[in-house]
Amino acid sequence: AQSVTQLDSQVSVSEGVLVLLRCNYSSPVSPNLFWYVQYPNQGLQLLLKYTSGTTLVKGINGFEAEFKKSETSFHLTKASAHVSDVAEYFCAVNDTVPETAGELNTNLLRC
Repeated sequence: AQSVTQLDSQVSVSEGVLVLLRCNYSSPVSPNLFWYVQYPNQGLQLLLKYTSGTTLVKGINGFEAEFKKSETSFHLTKASAHVSDVAEYFCAVNDTVPETAGELNTNLLRC
């Protein structure tokens, strides 16, 4: 079975500073990893995903995440926080076996 753990339930940052939302995963096989975002009063949107290849993944709105197999991490970062980034951020993992369900976890970002 696979799982994700987001290490901070709520992250508060000042506008213009680095955003870091931490996510660690557990998976017995090569994982597919995802970050989703849900802005207030909106639906869930895919922010970025890692499936294979380049370990540094660039997403929308200046966000990026780096897949580090040795640390089993997929932390989400943004160089400069903006008030429009206030939202819930969800890290998810799904292994490469289609029949196996993934797991979703959440962080709340406040600016």
